[in-house]
Order: sequence, then C-alpha cells, then structure tokens
Amino acid sequence: MTELDPVLRELAGALGVATDYEDWQGDHTHVPRRTVVDVLAALGAPADTPQAAAASLEALRLAPWRRMLPATVVVRLGAAPRVWVHVPHGDPVRVWVELEDGSRTDDLVQLDHWVDPRWVDGAQVGEATFTVPTDLPLGWHRLHALSGDRTATSTLVVTPSSLDLDRDLDLAAGARAWGFLTQIYQVRSQASWGVGDLRDLADLASWSARELGAGFLLVNPLHAASPQAPMEPSPYLPTTRRFANPLYLRVEDIAEVADLDPAGRARVSELHASLDAVAERIDRDAAWAAKRAALELVAAVPLTPGRAAQLEEFRARHGAPLVDFATWCALVDAYGPRWRGWPEGLRRTDGPGVAAERERLADGVELHTRMQWWTDEQLSRAQQLARAAGMPIGIVHDLAVGVDPEGFDSWALSDVLATGLAVGAPPDAFNQQGQGWSQPPWRPDALAESGYAAYRDMLRAVLQHSGGIRVDHVLGLFRLWLVPDGVTPDQGTYLRYDHEALVGILALEAYRAGALVIGEDLGTVEPWVREFLLDRGIAGTSILWFERSWSGEPLAAEQWRSLCLATVTTHDLPPTAGYL
Repeated sequence: MTELDPVLRELAGALGVATDYEDWQGDHTHVPRRTVVDVLAALGAPADTPQAAAASLEALRLAPWRRMLPATVVVRLGAAPRVWVHVPHGDPVRVWVELEDGSRTDDLVQLDHWVDPRWVDGAQVGEATFTVPTDLPLGWHRLHALSGDRTATSTLVVTPSSLDLDRDLDLAAGARAWGFLTQIYQVRSQASWGVGDLRDLADLASWSARELGAGFLLVNPLHAASPQAPMEPSPYLPTTRRFANPLYLRVEDIAEVADLDPAGRARVSELHASLDAVAERIDRDAAWAAKRAALELVAAVPLTPGRAAQLEEFRARHGAPLVDFATWCALVDAYGPRWRGWPEGLRRTDGPGVAAERERLADGVELHTRMQWWTDEQLSRAQQLARAAGMPIGIVHDLAVGVDPEGFDSWALSDVLATGLAVGAPPDAFNQQGQGWSQPPWRPDALAESGYAAYRDMLRAVLQHSGGIRVDHVLGLFRLWLVPDGVTPDQGTYLRYDHEALVGILALEAYRAGALVIGEDLGTVEPWVREFLLDRGIAGTSILWFERSWSGEPLAAEQWRSLCLATVTTHDLPPTAGYL
C-alpha cells in the first residue's frame, strides 16, 4: 500500500475524505491512494501529483478569505453561533438578518475577537466576528453584510433543537403507534391497474385504522421513475426524489375522467380490462403502457375554469423544477432515457437547445405536468383519508438514498451532484465485497454554496402529504461510502457531510410539515451517531432479525431501545413470512 504524503492527507482531511477507517471487524484499514485522488478530483480538488495537491490545498485555505460571508449558516433555535465576515483589513462592516417573513433585525453583535489579517491575492484581508441573535424564529433567512461599496448575502437557516413527537403528533405522552410496512405496488385490488395504487393505499390506511387501530402506514418510496419502459423495478433507484411516480395513479379517480365522451370512457375501460389486476406477477411495463394510454386520453379533456385554476396554482407552487421535470420527461419520450446520449445542447436544463425543444414538445410537457398534478391530488387525498380514519400519523413515506445516474436529478442537479463517484456500502458481515449502488452523491461544498436548496426542496416534496418520513440509510447524512468509477466497492472510502446542517434542515422541514422522522440507522454505525439523532428527536430503526443477545437469543421487547421503529424486517431483508 502506497503511503499518502502529508499534503494529500491534509487535503483529504479538509474535504472530509477518509484516508483510513475502521472496518466492520474493527480492523484499521488504509484507503488506496487512487481512491483518495479520484474522490478529491470529483470534489473539484485535483491531487494527482504532489504539485496539484499542494495547489488545491492552498486554494482551499484561501477560499473563505476570498469571500465576505460563509455560503450558508445553519444554527439551532436559541443558539448564538459566531459568524465571520471578511473585509479589507481595517474597513468597517455592517451585518443584519432579513427574516423569512420580510422583516429585518440588526441585533448582531460584533465581538472583540482578534484574528490576524491575511494577504490574499495581493490585498490584506481582515476578519470581523459577529454573533447571531438567539431569538431568531425557525426558518430560512438571509444574512447580509455591507462594507463600503461591497455587499454579500448568504443563507441563514434556524432549525429546531429537537423534534418532539408528543407535541407534533396526536399521540398521548409516552404512547406507541403501530402500523403496516408495505410495498404499495403489491397492495392490489380488483380495481387496480395491475399494480397497487394510491386508492389502494388510501383504502388500506382507512381499513387498518378503523378495523385494527393502526396508527400509520409506511410505504416504499413513491419517487418518479423514467416514463419510458422498461420501468426501473426498484423504488430505491428513482429518476428523481422531488416528484412522484404516476404509475401509482388510479385513473378513474381523476376528476376529468367524468368529462370523457362515451368513446373515451369505453377506451379507458378497455385498457383497464386488458390487465389482470390479480395476476401473481407484477408487470410494471404492461401496467404503465395501459395506464399512460388512458392518461393521454384524460389529458386531452378541456378543463373547467375551476380545475384550470387549480392546475395553475399547482404550477405556481412548484415553479421552475416542475417545468424542468416535465420537459425532461418529454425529452425522454423523444430521445430515450439516457440523457448523456442526447444531442449536446440538451444535456443540461439550461442547454442551448432545451427551450426550443420544450416549445416543440409542448403537448408532452403538458401531459407530464398534469400527471404530476393528478398524482399530487391523490397523494393528498390518501393522507386526508388516513387521518380521517383516526390514524394519529397517517402515511409515512420513504426517502431513497439516491437517484439514477441517468435520471432527471442527475440531469437537472449536476451542479450539486458529484460525477465519477457512486454511493455504496463498505464490506460487512452480509456482503464482504461491499456494495456499489451507482447513485451519484451530493457534493458537500456545492450544497452549502447553493444554500441547500435542492436538499430542502427534495424533503418538502416527500413531506408534503405525509405524517412522517423514513430516511433510508440515514447514516448518509453523516458520511457516505463512495466508490470511484473503475474500482470495486471494497476499494471505496468515506466522505463526511455537515451532519449538523443536513439533520437540522431535515428536522426543520419535518417540524413544519408536522411529521415524524425515522432514520434507518442500520449497518456500520459510529456509536455517537445514534446519540446525535436521538438528541434531535429522530427515531431509529430496530429489527427483530438483529435484536439478539451475544449468545444469539432474541432480545425481549423490554430490552429494545426507545424512540425507534421496531419491526420484523426491512425491504432488503427476507419478508416477514420468510423470516417466520
């Protein structure tokens, strides 16, 4: 194993890239040099030669001094963290906060805290230190600085210190809630179109609440897949986590179906009848082909004034990302699902040919927009019916770890996703070769630079119509196992993230949605991680399969930890019947 030189090791440490780690057996393991260099390159820090590594390290050291304010500041409610401000040495500076509601506070106090100035790009730069007021409300605010004719603005996020389940949910203090965990595509009825859908979801929630006293229903990720066959069978490899899969629509529940002419209604019935709703095998492609043909008929129905107004409100609420997603879907219909093979001018949302294609494919863009609108309505209805049936929580949605490298998010969010890397898992007792999941990871630096907007919007999308969110592989908010292109999964390494920011923003968005948060904290877990999550009011996951004593005997329920989702199994272990 080639020893890493000190500069490369320091550069890696500064960017959160592990050069060594403790494996699942407790052995100290060194990361191959090639892996470290490849991960650094994907993070924008070339280090293939000693000279390149030294230049990247120097640029990293100077980066904060080249900017007036940090890109993003994430704080806990009631805390008074320090914020640095960089200005020409000796110049005065004013700092204030513009609150989310448009009001302003100037109560930032400059501390008597001396920091030696630095020469940066031929000028001497000084550092002033301010404290953030402790009485700022929860939310997304803006931090402003003014010095002479120079100004700067950054994102300031105030997050809950901790979520409180007794406060946020209709549960008595110390009460428990139980529910079913299901893959909704398997929950089929005679009225389904070959796969379980959002009406089936609502029916299962209502029945289990009224008849059995269930408090929630946890389902697989309902994130969107590519609109072209073959449809990705795994809900954990979606094309995006910001929009839902119209495969789960119940066509007959769309309001416009009632306005179809007789021939249209007959055709919808014919398409439905072409599918065997109780077939033993789930055929997503057949179901989607029939359902999409029906949705195209429904999309051609003129909207009433009231429905047109509702659609416009939906467009306004989701803004440019909805337009981009509908455009991407229409481009997939025209050019195929792998966007890296499209004409060069279409390979980014702002590509020079995208606007013209959006105009040319306007009918397709409208179709995919309406599909998202209808799906949003049925998701909302499912949660409303679950709560109306007496569920204190309702539908708990699952958040996948990542996205398809050829999907919409990788096309639209290329500025905050790293290329040349795939998320995975290190070798462990269950897979000693490690795992590579092909999903591009977030870039920590780019997330902060963008004010965590993409991460926030993703959370809001999943939380919008839910009583809770299960975060698959919640350890990814702390560190991710990354595998560079061209190497095997066991040759990867960890990349650390700003967990204070990521977990804090998750808590803020869940608090605003009135939703609980469950972290799937299984696998190779650093001991302090579970304590951190517990401190923030985020439930863990305990599984009967793993809850055993050192002798191998199952632990009694009283010995399981509190504040957790206790279950027999998960989606990637044998099903309950198989376990039993």
